[in-house]
Amino acid sequence: MNDWQQRVVALAGMAQAAIAVQQAARTGRVHHEAVVDTLLNSVLNLEPESTEAVYGGVEGVRPGLILLAQQFRNNAQRDLEITRYMVGMVHLSRRLLSQPKSLDLLAERLHQVGRQYYEFGFDKHHVTASLASIYREVISPLGQPIKVNGSPQILQQETHQHLVRALLLSGVRSAVLWQQVGGKRRQFLFGRKRMLAAVTELLSVSA
Repeated sequence: MNDWQQRVVALAGMAQAAIAVQQAARTGRVHHEAVVDTLLNSVLNLEPESTEAVYGGVEGVRPGLILLAQQFRNNAQRDLEITRYMVGMVHLSRRLLSQPKSLDLLAERLHQVGRQYYEFGFDKHHVTASLASIYREVISPLGQPIKVNGSPQILQQETHQHLVRALLLSGVRSAVLWQQVGGKRRQFLFGRKRMLAAVTELLSVSA
């Protein structure tokens, strides 16, 4: 996998998290449960063998790749709410990477949750609540909070709040990965054709 493909895989993870947040905030659920599993597992996969391994392979971010293709190809069809969520994720990830103490605390907390999930068999609801707590206590204070739009009735319920925050954490994790593989904001201005080509290549591979 070349550099551009690695970047769009991480970007697709971010996009997938953003659309999952949108769905959860509006309806109380993500349309495909497998997407939630992929995103939560990506947060707990602290020592991946490759960029795509974070998501269990390229197929794991196929919905995100499809969304990126739509966003890159047609400005008129671009979902500005999704874009805003992704911009917020990048902002928080940049603040996180600039603060070693926060990074260390994040790693420590994620190791604890990973042990609860993989070694002790804690259920997904418990893990989701733990990841939401990490987002609220470690990530959210780093910068401008991401304002989530949705149904007030849904967002007032604790279970749905946990899911949205856990999904936001997965988006920040993908934003960190994107920067680690060379992702830069200027690429959205000068590298859109390269990114779209990489998305198209990966969609053909995962079809």
